[in-house]
Amino acid sequence: MPTKPTVIITFLGTQLDAGGGAGRWEKWRPTVALTQHEDLAVARLELLYPPSQLQLAERVKADIASTSPSTVVELAPFPLTDPWDFGEVYAALYDWSRTYRFKPDKEDYWAHITTGTHVAQICMFLMVEARFIPGVLVQTAPPKKQAQSNPGTYSLIDLDLAKYDAIASRFAAEQRDAVSFLKSGIATRNKKFNALIEEIERVAVRSKAPILLSGPTGAGKSFLARRMFELKRSRNLVSGEFVEVNCATLRGDGAASTLFGHRKGSFTGAMTDRAGLLRSADNGVLFLDEIGELGADEQAMLLTAIEEKRFLPVGADKPVNSQFQLIAGTNADLRQAVAEGAFREDLFARINLWSYDLPGLAARPEDIEPNVDYLLEISARDVGQGVRFNAEAKRRYLKFSQSAEAVWHGNFRDLAASVTRLATLAESGRIGESLVDAEIARLRWLWRRVDDSGGGAAVDLEALLGADSVAQIDEFDQLQLQAVIRVCRECNALSEAGRRLFNVSRTERSVVNDADRLRKFLVRFGLSWERVRG
Repeated sequence: MPTKPTVIITFLGTQLDAGGGAGRWEKWRPTVALTQHEDLAVARLELLYPPSQLQLAERVKADIASTSPSTVVELAPFPLTDPWDFGEVYAALYDWSRTYRFKPDKEDYWAHITTGTHVAQICMFLMVEARFIPGVLVQTAPPKKQAQSNPGTYSLIDLDLAKYDAIASRFAAEQRDAVSFLKSGIATRNKKFNALIEEIERVAVRSKAPILLSGPTGAGKSFLARRMFELKRSRNLVSGEFVEVNCATLRGDGAASTLFGHRKGSFTGAMTDRAGLLRSADNGVLFLDEIGELGADEQAMLLTAIEEKRFLPVGADKPVNSQFQLIAGTNADLRQAVAEGAFREDLFARINLWSYDLPGLAARPEDIEPNVDYLLEISARDVGQGVRFNAEAKRRYLKFSQSAEAVWHGNFRDLAASVTRLATLAESGRIGESLVDAEIARLRWLWRRVDDSGGGAAVDLEALLGADSVAQIDEFDQLQLQAVIRVCRECNALSEAGRRLFNVSRTERSVVNDADRLRKFLVRFGLSWERVRG
């Protein structure tokens, strides 16, 4: 396959390429030397020069014509007011690249980074890195011994890291380590959750925009937010602190003061100035858990702070600045809150750029075992001895914990508490069947109390279907329908409810579509997911 012609893009070296008379041939001039290599055929050289150096540019062009007649030199005027001004040089080079007709399918492009100011060389590097100049970098060096026939050396730098296996492997390993860090080293098996964490890792490292974490209480929103902050800090992406507050605890006049601070004397009891949590999170991360609980005034002030990175403390005349990144958490459906007028639509749009729904523990049954192993290690350190299940005890515990009976109302908080009890009560570091049976009984009792207190309150079918329709349904079907609706109301998504309801039979199917099975069941009774949830 014939090689494509090589085109070199270079700045004129007003010092390195200069020289007059016959003595100039005793000097190494990088632009001229580029065309003198025996193993390199340069088809065209695009010479960017300041208009004030036209005479030098024409001399370089003539010298190249005498040594390399096959090379076409195109003189491209490149006017600059200040060649050391990064913004001006980059903008000018960008404008030139936008008007230049690149033909990467027919020509190879080399961007020369030996001549020009250091600023020009950096801008050339960035243009190639961003693929505005679709080629590679070429760097030249003079010969060790000056001689007219020795053009020195040149080396190519390809910024496409995909071509460098060793570097690519290091980046891949670094990403795997970061994902593992976010999961605390827990080898989770749920494919959807693993894909979610992998994307969160990329966003945490690359973005400063707000992030919204949704999910039931105890799903790990606060834990994940802190790990994201620690990951960013390890990469020197933040220099401030991690500041966390549960917005459900902010009430009344003190809410604005807690978040935005206040000035001394701004209200009764304001004896001193207060910085506020947004200010405390400057150059760090602010985690607002249960953001849906914020009042209307605080929502408006927060929107301004996110967009402008400045806000007015209570009683202040001048705004203060804070370069914080917001991570918000919620166990409510903010879309519904917006529809009901309880949450600002513009604020929701602003924090919903990166939105992630963390599934509850019951929706990730395959992840229970690795989490149990992890929590057992933590608990063992706390109790001061190694703790293990015997084989039958672990089988019983996992069978129950992964069944539909294990509702895990508190999600990972419930699981952590359960493992802590087992580790603490284990005799000689061994968890046996009797201890597991007692723990299962305790969990059943705890969850039954939650259900009895309203978490699993009876479903009013007449309110949903009407008295006449309910009268036409067998009591057996009524009880089954009530149980299904109760599960639906405990879940955030149709697919999550389907996984819980069909957790056994789904493993026997070649094609799994739990959401469709549940939807068809509800349709039998004239119900939809939205109506059941609403």
